[in-house]
Amino acid sequence: QVQLVESGGGLVQAGGSLRLSCVASGRTFSNYVMGWFRQAPGKEREFVAAIRWSGGSTYYTDSVKGQFTISRDNAKNTVYLQMNSLKPEDTAVYYCAGGPVHRIVVFSTATQYDYWGKGTQVTVSS
Repeated sequence: QVQLVESGGGLVQAGGSLRLSCVASGRTFSNYVMGWFRQAPGKEREFVAAIRWSGGSTYYTDSVKGQFTISRDNAKNTVYLQMNSLKPEDTAVYYCAGGPVHRIVVFSTATQYDYWGKGTQVTVSS
């Protein structure tokens, strides 16, 4: 059974940092793309960043480029999202997702990902 389990969310002041983790289990993810999405109250889920598990190529939505960094640790089967200089508008539930690389044509399309975690809350106070 595939599981994606996020952790690392919390309450932080504006300008602070958090590192989210997503531990993946239940299958081999070497041919997968792993992504982070977020959903703020009253808004649609939006793409944040993605990484190819094999090779490590990364992709970001424009609004977080230079602020967030996605990475992975193959030995730990874990994907990270380092978030710096956080702003109140970064407040959201952050979700980890995984999908096979051959099916993900557009990294930002949530429906192309097969597996999802339950999310972790990030709250940035002003």
